[in-house]
Amino acid sequence: MPVRYPRSSAVRLIYSLCNGASSQFDAVFSGKLNPRYYSAGSAAAARLRDEKDVWWKESLQKLRNIGISAHIDSGKTTLTERILYYTGRIHEIHEVRGKDGVGAKMDSMDLEREKGITIQSAATYCNWKDYQVNIIDTPGHVDFTIEVERALRVLDGAILVLCSVGGVQSQSITVDRQMRRYEVPRVAFINKLDRMGADPWKVLNQARAKLRHHSAAVQIPIGLEDDFNGLVDLVNMKAYFFHGSSGEKVVTEDIPSNLEAVALEKRRELIEIVSEVDDKLAELFLSDEVITDSELEKAIRRATIGRKFVPVFMGSAFKNKGVQPLLDGVLSYLPCPVEVSNYALDQSKNEEKVTLSGSPAGPLVALAFKLEEGRFGQLTYLRIYEGIIKKGDFIVNVNTGKKVKVPRLVRMHSNEMEDIQQAHAGQIVAVFGVDCASGDTFTDGSVRYTMTSMSVPEPVMSLAISAVSKDSGGNFSKALNRFQKEDPTFRVGLDPESSQTIISGMGELHLDIYVERMRREYKVDATVGKPRVNFRETITQRAEFDYLHKKQSGGQGQYGRVIGYAEPLPPDSGTKFEFENMLIGQAIPSNFVPAIEKGFREAANSGSLIGHPVENIRIVLTDGAAHAVDSSELAFKLAAIYAFRQCYTAAKPVIMEPVMLVELKFPSEFQGTVTGDINKRKGMIVGNDQEGDDCVITSHVPLNNMFGYSTSLRSMTQ
Repeated sequence: MPVRYPRSSAVRLIYSLCNGASSQFDAVFSGKLNPRYYSAGSAAAARLRDEKDVWWKESLQKLRNIGISAHIDSGKTTLTERILYYTGRIHEIHEVRGKDGVGAKMDSMDLEREKGITIQSAATYCNWKDYQVNIIDTPGHVDFTIEVERALRVLDGAILVLCSVGGVQSQSITVDRQMRRYEVPRVAFINKLDRMGADPWKVLNQARAKLRHHSAAVQIPIGLEDDFNGLVDLVNMKAYFFHGSSGEKVVTEDIPSNLEAVALEKRRELIEIVSEVDDKLAELFLSDEVITDSELEKAIRRATIGRKFVPVFMGSAFKNKGVQPLLDGVLSYLPCPVEVSNYALDQSKNEEKVTLSGSPAGPLVALAFKLEEGRFGQLTYLRIYEGIIKKGDFIVNVNTGKKVKVPRLVRMHSNEMEDIQQAHAGQIVAVFGVDCASGDTFTDGSVRYTMTSMSVPEPVMSLAISAVSKDSGGNFSKALNRFQKEDPTFRVGLDPESSQTIISGMGELHLDIYVERMRREYKVDATVGKPRVNFRETITQRAEFDYLHKKQSGGQGQYGRVIGYAEPLPPDSGTKFEFENMLIGQAIPSNFVPAIEKGFREAANSGSLIGHPVENIRIVLTDGAAHAVDSSELAFKLAAIYAFRQCYTAAKPVIMEPVMLVELKFPSEFQGTVTGDINKRKGMIVGNDQEGDDCVITSHVPLNNMFGYSTSLRSMTQ
């Protein structure tokens, strides 16, 4: 039954505002309710419009989209587990390789729990101090680099986790490079301060040298290794201690007297470094005015969002210390969706760059950045950049032009889902039953915008794969198709020569995981091996042939004689096989000559040395003989095949192998090791250059010796 509103327009306005404000705003926003319906004089309408804007601005300012990225085993998943526990999303903590066998919340795959590594990036959300934080936990292995790539593409900020013992490692550099590519502001978190040999100041200096970070610590530890028991906040000049069974009680105290001098010195260093990139703070610093806590905090926020500064936090996620101040730092220093400028390309105006407002009032623009095959069909992760998406709405895939309905809209918490009715700009959600590819853009149909997609690295390793039993062919191809769709770095191809199925990916672990998933999820046992290298054969000197093929067995026989020679082609000739007819007169009728050429071509498809094709060969037919009755196309074709085999061994055949042009770029300190390894693989170095701190080597290496090279290069150069 419809609600009857009071007559007086002023009362009607108040009544409507009280009566479920948010649903009314939604209605006005989506255009389902006509704003004139509220017309209580233009002043009231304007006030309503302002309130509506404020309402959206406030909700967007209290939103953070962050990713957690780092080198292998720096503690990303453990940190996410603690964040979820302290924000009340989970009620007990489980370790990554815990004795209870449950495994961390974000590692939802059985394989992830067994191996203790993250394979797929997982999304979740939590609330901390009235702010909503969307978190994506990403893998650390370089093999799963696409997961990090697509997470950073859609996030507004990131936490770069560094190990206080290992320091800045190879994958930290890769992840940092990806953050720069997508212009993501970041804070650093030096983890594992409870471990033997922990040295946060060494790590901070490595970040400045290797990552070229303009960074400074915003906290200092109280004790290290086994004595690590708290932190000093350099912005508010307070000490934090973490009590309770899981460190959930944060106790704020005055700074211990033995650390006061160090804290003041480090705070001065922090102010100096920030004032180099922030003009407002620089003015206060140079005029020797007292810098308040809030002024310093605002300056750090401005510099971090402008990607000129990286604040460094400290703690130990495993020992439950330092996680809550890090969460406060995320709210204080990382941007909300409105503060990050995102661009789209307008397809109707020749890919002109358009800046997106990021407000829910605009037309819908959303990017599908990740696909997963779930129990209920394809699950598509969307980052909404502008506008509102509602369950049951029709949305348009700009890349294909298809119009699709949103049957189900969910928010993800690792592998659990929570159904929602609608989502607005700045949020990360998932939809079911929408068929699309990774990197597609969706709009409400009023605009034709596409978001620039992420950069996909080329595969570095290939394996030949085949199903063990013949019956599982259907599931085998189904699995390969699904994995290709989910992961742009996983490629499947067919080698036309060896007719092997070749899978390519980012490394051995990457391909092993997919073979294992195929066995578990599709019950297909597959064997993998080194792909067959396509060798070639050729001849080195001229050889004559004279072959008579004669067969008489009642009825029409077979008769054909071919005479001529085979010789190698000159090295600069464009063709790989040449056949020349130099017959004089009608020794062989001209209608049989094509059959002779066909015979020679067929014979050249497999040489007698190792059965690979023969190249750079010229066959010349000079003479022959035919029979008036018994000669046929088949007879001459067979005569040509046998003639080729007869002269092939006399022409001194050799095997040729494919040699690849290999370009390597690696840190200069490993030059000796890498060069020695190339020589060991029978490689020949043809060029050597210097690019900054990196050394660039160009060489020719036989393909047969290159199998698994990416893995050994990674281990040689860390």
